[in-house]
Amino acid sequence: MIAYAEGSLNGRAGSPAARRLRLLGRAVLGVVAVVASGCASLATGTAHEPAPPDPALAVRVWISTADRQQRLARQPDAQLHDAETATIEVDPGRRYQSMVGFGAAMTDASAWLIETRLNSTQRAALLTDLFGPEPGIRLGLVRLPIGASDFSQTHYSFDDLPAGETDPALAHFSIAPIERDVLPVMREALRLNPTLRVIASPWSAPAWMKTTHSLIRGTLLPEYYQAFSDYLIKYVDEMASRGIPIFALTLQNEPHFEPANYPGMQLTATARAQLIGRYLGPALARRASAPLILDWDHNWERPQEPLQVLDDPVAAPYVAGIAWHCYGGSIAAQEQVHVAHPDKDTYLTECSSGSWGPTPDASLLSMARQQIVAATRGWARGVLLWNIALDEAGGPHLGGCRTCRGLVTIDSHTGEVTRNDDYYALAHVSRFVQPGAERIESTATDAGLVNVAFRNPGGASLVLVAVNSASDPREISVACVGRAFDYVLPPQSVATFVWSDRQANR
Repeated sequence: MIAYAEGSLNGRAGSPAARRLRLLGRAVLGVVAVVASGCASLATGTAHEPAPPDPALAVRVWISTADRQQRLARQPDAQLHDAETATIEVDPGRRYQSMVGFGAAMTDASAWLIETRLNSTQRAALLTDLFGPEPGIRLGLVRLPIGASDFSQTHYSFDDLPAGETDPALAHFSIAPIERDVLPVMREALRLNPTLRVIASPWSAPAWMKTTHSLIRGTLLPEYYQAFSDYLIKYVDEMASRGIPIFALTLQNEPHFEPANYPGMQLTATARAQLIGRYLGPALARRASAPLILDWDHNWERPQEPLQVLDDPVAAPYVAGIAWHCYGGSIAAQEQVHVAHPDKDTYLTECSSGSWGPTPDASLLSMARQQIVAATRGWARGVLLWNIALDEAGGPHLGGCRTCRGLVTIDSHTGEVTRNDDYYALAHVSRFVQPGAERIESTATDAGLVNVAFRNPGGASLVLVAVNSASDPREISVACVGRAFDYVLPPQSVATFVWSDRQANR
């Protein structure tokens, strides 16, 4: 259990050499010095003159600012030096959850824009940037709707029938609606990043399975629990046959909400437990390779919902983790459920920004603070934002959100791509934190300054992400087992620091 600890910025006087180092750094883009580690045990508190630059001791730094003057901008490297007192203590020896990845949703709208509104050169450039290695941002997670969402141009399932007809054997099942756009874009994303993981979620069961006989509103009829389980498994098989393996499934997007103008379906905790425990869970358990099952896939405001499913002795063994959305409640719900069931994983599977709030065009700081730092400190192994791409009008969509914004905006007339604040907030981790990285201990500071740290697989590197929400620059010091750095964070900024963990590589 990791909680934010109160701390203060203190003990910065240091040695004369350290003060000279700070003054020198301030003259170069406001940087004082930089970073921590190698994490070798060295004597601390002794004064010395800074050594000449040593590439092995370099710390790489990237900055984004809320005023958009800097966007994932590389800063001059800094050199590690002997430790002093620190604002943030990084301890690679205290390790928490391993990371699956960071990403967003390839909705029908996103795939259609990428496939039909970009020429081949534009499409290749955008997908390489999104999914390719550095300098790409290397998205490692994608969420796919199973059927239509509000960000589709028509409402459909993969087994639509004329009114009054049913298909329990799923003889008419077909993923043809996504063959033109979603499948080719996803295949290219997987070519660029073969370790990409896909989480898939239905917005509704086929209409003939529901109480409303419609994709809109209603719930799943109990007599179709088996058919719906088979429907999800058939989707997994069809996607795999087209080169798109599914890493995890949720049973229903936002199961406590029945939208009035786009596909949706209420699915209570009792119903989900029955579906998982009696149908989907046993069916997947019989397979040598099968996707994980994640419960809930809805907001933080109702932690009792996933807790009820996890307290069901039949369903719980089949549930690998809990999926959360950011639109209601407190992120503390993630830790509440984790403490009750520490053997279950945590994922944040949806969060969107848009033209709302006091600063409708800005989301860099809020996304970085909440969805990157707080979510991962709250045990999330993966973080997914909402649409990867939307057009200049926030679409195309049919019902639902009219003011959402994607990671990128694609001009539907010219194909021009604009990278939005959410893109940069996500890039500050997705580019640098590798699949299998572990979150490691880093002390918290105060409400205006938050951070999270990771150790990449094999000790290849350490990564610290820090967010300064204040309107003034913020001087920080970071220590890691015998080495330290000082840095001045610009006002309202996000910073990523990357350095070698030399001790782990000995």
